[in-house]
Amino acid sequence: MYVLDGIAYAGETKKKLSVICARPLDGYRLLVRFSTGESGGFDLETMLNTPAFAPLKDKAEFDRMYIDFGALTWLDGEADLAPEYVYEHCLLYTSPSPRDGLLSR
Repeated sequence: MYVLDGIAYAGETKKKLSVICARPLDGYRLLVRFSTGESGGFDLETMLNTPAFAPLKDKAEFDRMYIDFGALTWLDGEADLAPEYVYEHCLLYTSPSPRDGLLSR
């Protein structure tokens, strides 16, 4: 049990999940590190046919990714992905994360 703003809840609190750093890779993939300490690869290519992400077919636009409040963000905030979605669809590394070349943004 935990109490938040004077209200008692059953279960345990969950730490807020966020993307803490990411780096564009070849194609439309990203190397992502989460606030949990886990890292993995995320492939955005299948989403490029949706209206929100179609502008990212321009690789230069895709590479302008930044992190805003823990979310992967593009196009001055017009397109973003929640960290929970990225985590659920990310291929997490089972060995120690590849830290070389992963830049915080």
